Amino acid sequence: MKKELSQFPMGEKNDKFAKYFVGQSYLAPLTFEQIPTFNVTFEPSCRNNWHIHHAKTGGGQMLVVIAGEGWYQEEGKPARKLKVGDVVNIPANVKHWHGAAKDCWFQHIAQEIPGTETSTEWLEAVTDEESEKL
Repeated sequence: MKKELSQFPMGEKNDKFAKYFVGQSYLAPLTFEQIPTFNVTFEPSCRNNWHIHHAKTGGGQMLVVIAGEGWYQEEGKPARKLKVGDVVNIPANVKHWHGAAKDCWFQHIAQEIPGTETSTEWLEAVTDEESEKL
């Protein structure tokens, strides 16, 4: 099933952040210059926990979908299905999660938007019940 992945490197198992994911993810740093950019790969049904990219000014995150299908959801809003070519602009200080659809792999490029006093706050997991409704 990995045949649907992009030409970007998949990277290594995302062990450093595994406690913030349900399922297996992989992380490939692409650059730390100008705008830190990473390829994140999710196995089917893998998703990250709810989280917030805090910033006093600027900040946030941008996702560019490069393979498979997935989901993005902001707190209090319906989940948005993601497919190749979709771009998600996530403002700073917005609680959200993103991850793979249940039946396919998913990859997105994640860019950390520069800002001041930036940090990521990891929160509760997206439950299997919440995920299976999608």
